[in-house]
Amino acid sequence: MRKTLGRSVRYGEMLDMMYLAKDGSITKRRVNVLQMGDKSFRAYCHMRKSKRTFAIDNVLALVPIIERERAVI
Repeated sequence: MRKTLGRSVRYGEMLDMMYLAKDGSITKRRVNVLQMGDKSFRAYCHMRKSKRTFAIDNVLALVPIIERERAVI
């Protein structure tokens, strides 16, 4: 998990994240990680259209978004 977050910060990768909120609800979010700390990280959340702080322990899954170039020949 931390390795994926660190790589996202270094290379600017976008991630799909399943997150457990404080109220117990589970949400799917698309984020760009900006900073990473020991217990939390700052990211731009495309769902909320703002910068948010997330607890690393509440992240259920992370998947990098891979955009492929398509060329028309």
